[in-house]
Amino acid sequence: MISLSAPAALLSQRYLLNEGEAYFRSDAPLELIEARSKALRGVIDPEARAFAFSVPMSSFEGFNSPLQREHFNENYLESDVYPVATFSGRIIEEVDFSVPGDYVVRAKGKLNIHGIEQERIIKSELKVDGSGVHLKSDFTVLLEEHGISIPKIVYQKIAEEIAVRVEGTLAPQ
Repeated sequence: MISLSAPAALLSQRYLLNEGEAYFRSDAPLELIEARSKALRGVIDPEARAFAFSVPMSSFEGFNSPLQREHFNENYLESDVYPVATFSGRIIEEVDFSVPGDYVVRAKGKLNIHGIEQERIIKSELKVDGSGVHLKSDFTVLLEEHGISIPKIVYQKIAEEIAVRVEGTLAPQ
């Protein structure tokens, strides 16, 4: 736990996300697909205002059927070739992680899904308290921007724009 009177060396420590969740929702005209992964991991370095997050694509669960999950991993995300999605970069706003409070920040970095990096600015909510940093972020991913094509036969069942939410608590290390 960081207190306001902690030595400066402690204030420059990193925060690790060992238990986080990534969730996605594809809301297409003929089908709603939702899945989540509890394998989201990450780190924030407050001094450098740098961050890095990753989630294994094969860790997503909750599809409408086992076959749908198989198609997600084999046909669309090609999880054996592109096993991990990542987002890394810098926090634009300055945040004093030694001061408890709620902060809205913009994270600017490279979002890599399906082997294709896209520069993104993603708004995130941070709540800093005695247990660490609680992170929550909602954003969308356009499949086309990451080279994920939808066959015409299932075009009405898979949305072109996917809603994503990430949440977790990063603990001081």
